[in-house]
Parts: sequence; C-alpha cells; structure tokens
Amino acid sequence: MDLYTESIRHLPLGERLELIQTIWDDIVSNDEQIPVPNSAFEEAKRRRDEMLVDPAVGLTHDEVWKKIKDARR
Repeated sequence: MDLYTESIRHLPLGERLELIQTIWDDIVSNDEQIPVPNSAFEEAKRRRDEMLVDPAVGLTHDEVWKKIKDARR
C-alpha cells in the first residue's frame, strides 16, 4: 500500500481531486450500507443532549453560514 500511496501523493492536485471524485462516485453508487462506528453515534447523542440542556452552545443556521463565508475570504 505504501508504494500506491506514494504514487498518488506525487500526482498533480487536480488529478488527485479527480481520483477522489471517482472513488466517491463509486462508493455512493454501491447499494452497500456504509459502516458507521458506534463512537460516531455516541458522539452525536452526546452533542444532541448537550444542545437540549443548553441551546446556547450551538449556532443558528445563519451563524454557521456566516462562519463558512468568512472562512472563504
């Protein structure tokens, strides 16, 4: 796998992005369920519970988009 990884690392950025897109398209075209580790579910539950106790810890939809737009500048 290391040789494979090295050959990818040396591709131009555009070709690496195309490779990512090809891999992603292949993944989503597969009917197989994507495995999600239990730790991801537990983290989602923890964050939900935290928001239910104190909604101020989260951001509104508008705040999230503002942060994204500000980060792009």
